[in-house]
Amino acid sequence: MSDLPFTLDQLRILKAIAAEGSFKRAADSLYVSQPAVSLQVQNLERQLDVPLFDRGGRRAQLTEAGYLLLNYGEKILTLCQETCRAIEDLQNLQGGTLIVGASQTTGTYLLPRMIGLFRQKYPDVAVQLHVHSTRRTAWGVANGQVDLAIIGGEVPSDLQETLEILPYAEDELALILPAFHPLSKVGTVQKEDLYKLQFITLDSQSTIRKVIDQVLSRCGIDTRRLKVEMELNSIEAIKNAVQSGLGASFVSISAIEKELQMGVLHRAPIEDVVVKRMLSLIVNPHRYRSKAAEAFSREILPEFASKGWQSTQLEPLALASETFKAASS
Repeated sequence: MSDLPFTLDQLRILKAIAAEGSFKRAADSLYVSQPAVSLQVQNLERQLDVPLFDRGGRRAQLTEAGYLLLNYGEKILTLCQETCRAIEDLQNLQGGTLIVGASQTTGTYLLPRMIGLFRQKYPDVAVQLHVHSTRRTAWGVANGQVDLAIIGGEVPSDLQETLEILPYAEDELALILPAFHPLSKVGTVQKEDLYKLQFITLDSQSTIRKVIDQVLSRCGIDTRRLKVEMELNSIEAIKNAVQSGLGASFVSISAIEKELQMGVLHRAPIEDVVVKRMLSLIVNPHRYRSKAAEAFSREILPEFASKGWQSTQLEPLALASETFKAASS
């Protein structure tokens, strides 16, 4: 076949319709008119001689052929983006894009500081931060849509052979109480005291909640005995609820630095128990690694480990930094 029966623009339109669920919303997201989107789809279906959408329902539903084209189209578009970034790299970090992924806590409280350091050194490089669940972040790295990521959860088993997973730092999970709570006046909290508290947690299906429960169990704390009075959908909501006296919670120490400085939350040490989780750095060794990604991993990750951890009270793992230096060289 001398001429391809589709264009990159048509693949972008197909991807947008699948993501948005309608021709109109896809047109809005691409800043084009709905008739233009409809015409491109009609031309694409005529060139391929197969229907790509089932137009019987209220939502734009892909046919089997549509799903097949979408699957390959996403791979084609990702390779096109990699090609453009490789060409941009020839300008020696005078441009280009760095795409960093993170799970919720690391993306909210840790990565912005790292990106700030990187932008000071390389102001001409555009940086994107994608904050999603651990699973979605890992798939982004695997598909080449994200250069590297720092996560707090476990990489899905079906991706563990594809990705390079490096232990990066230990993140302490602190027990927080309202500043006026009676236990905030005590030096340390006993394990048995935990079972008398009312806890505020994330939803039981969230990755962070599962990780915290696993870590607490390893520390000899029976999570089934903890009284969960309220489930919220964000760390910020949990901090505000604890600050208002609605209960206690376990959160990453990196998430409460400001509140501890202001004295509105109390970090309660537990006798003979330090609750920590491992943060991991993930990359895809089979994908193109841009100069921006190499600079970030070679310069920012070790620098942040030696300087930035002091403020966040995370414990860097020297071995991980050295390993990643070698991987990016």
